[in-house]
Amino acid sequence: MTSSSAVLFGLVLKFGNLALVLMDTAFWQKSFASEVQSTVPAYDLVSIVIIAVPWCVGTVIGLAGRAIENTPVWVTYPTTLTVDQVNSGLVMPYVLKSLLGSGATTGLLVLIFMAITSTVSSSMIAVSSIISLDGYRTYINPRATDKQTLKVSHWGVVFHGCFMAGFAIMLEYAGATNNFSTYFRPIIACPGIIPMMLTILWSRQTKLAAISAPVLGLFAGLATWFACTYHWSGAINITTLQDQVPGLYGAIVSFFSPAVFSVIISLAYPARFDWREFLRIELIEDKSQPSSTLQSRLPSTEAVDEISSKPTEDNIDTEKKAYLVASSASSETSTPAATPIRSKGKLINIDDVVHPFGEDALIHIRKWLRIASMCVELSPSPLYTS
Repeated sequence: MTSSSAVLFGLVLKFGNLALVLMDTAFWQKSFASEVQSTVPAYDLVSIVIIAVPWCVGTVIGLAGRAIENTPVWVTYPTTLTVDQVNSGLVMPYVLKSLLGSGATTGLLVLIFMAITSTVSSSMIAVSSIISLDGYRTYINPRATDKQTLKVSHWGVVFHGCFMAGFAIMLEYAGATNNFSTYFRPIIACPGIIPMMLTILWSRQTKLAAISAPVLGLFAGLATWFACTYHWSGAINITTLQDQVPGLYGAIVSFFSPAVFSVIISLAYPARFDWREFLRIELIEDKSQPSSTLQSRLPSTEAVDEISSKPTEDNIDTEKKAYLVASSASSETSTPAATPIRSKGKLINIDDVVHPFGEDALIHIRKWLRIASMCVELSPSPLYTS
């Protein structure tokens, strides 16, 4: 509790864990797949419950290791853990084997295996969606069919799996430890946090700022990490990069510098984003699954009228979030300056896009928007009033 090294490690860990959650597309996919009524309350509850993991597991195991490693109970007594073993995360298996025997370490291996496979599975699905939708269908082949998009998504799973395996083998042969990944992760992942938050909450952030600010922040964080490491250690290698102070400075620069870059670039080349663009998101339909419950991406006018006339909770389902709903009644209010979009070959004006949620759902969304934005009152945007 009085260790300055523990405080520095905790600060770096906070930056890394924040980036782990916010920049993990698997978490975003789960939130998009959740019901509107439960998304923010569930995530707020989990943010409190998750404290049990580092506090109970980390503190109990750490203190237990300190208490018994100099006693005959310790499995390697009188030999204690080395620094490399601690950095490699071997405290828990040593403590469990010392107190509970080999069966406990077997259970720990099963637990770690299940946790890793679950994480890898979510990561594969998320990255394959980015490759197929945000990459292939957006920039390479905008006219791609659902079948072609799904095929690219499947290849994305294979690619990402091979990449993760190769990257892990590289770190192993380079001599990297869990301690190294703790300082490496926030520097790599933190630069995207603030630009992503501004993308959702600030309509004046431009495309150029959203793309360039994380890249500039990454370079700034890496430069700080390397420079501080060389200044205090005199060399840059896999061992010296595990020093705490350079890692903390690198994480701080990676986290905060993109905010400066994004604001400056956005103000230098101003533009304003139309939140209704989010309503253009379409759902990919896998027609190869006969039992699929996916509905048409573009509901009929009768269905739209029925949804609009009955804004009850029964109509608020997760699938309607991703649908692009066109209303013929609203076409009279369209303007020539509006951005045209296409759906199934038909040119649709963005002013003709109608929000799929009823007023009750929109009121609920506005309330949780304020809570999720730290109770900061945001001005209504066209996304919530259209």
